[in-house]
Amino acid sequence: MAAMTTTPAWTVTPEPFDSADAAALWREYYTEVSDRWYLLHEGRRTDPAELEREIAARPGAELAPPVGRLLVGRYGGAPGGCAGVRLLDAGTAELTRVFVRPGLRGTGGAPLLVGAAEDAARALGAGRIVLDTRGDLVEARALYARLGYTETGRHNDDPYAEHWFTKRLDGSRLR
Repeated sequence: MAAMTTTPAWTVTPEPFDSADAAALWREYYTEVSDRWYLLHEGRRTDPAELEREIAARPGAELAPPVGRLLVGRYGGAPGGCAGVRLLDAGTAELTRVFVRPGLRGTGGAPLLVGAAEDAARALGAGRIVLDTRGDLVEARALYARLGYTETGRHNDDPYAEHWFTKRLDGSRLR
């Protein structure tokens, strides 16, 4: 089990992917990124029926032990964000579902969540962590660059991914 990570206001701990708090954060995260995509490309919000289908189709079971972890960050005791990590192979983990509720952005939660996810990936045996994101998620791309992630070539076939990042978890530089 990953150790608890804290700051004065934030506490990050592992949590089952299907807990009430994790499910609420997943719904909020998915609604935000889906709405951003549809507003940018089609000028509308996500259709509610489509949103329900997608949330149900991706509950997060891959973020359960022994091959994954979901971390929930609480700010002042209330759920404020999450980050997930799952093994892709024996040496590579994927960072996913990094989310901080809008009212808590800028309070230090995102770097804390990513750091806790990196620790969880190390505990799972990964020496490298990868992630993907979209071009319109500029805040995410800036966060990953600030935290030492290097933009690389495509590592998956996600149709919405436009940027791929990697980071060695042993502190060495990528070549």
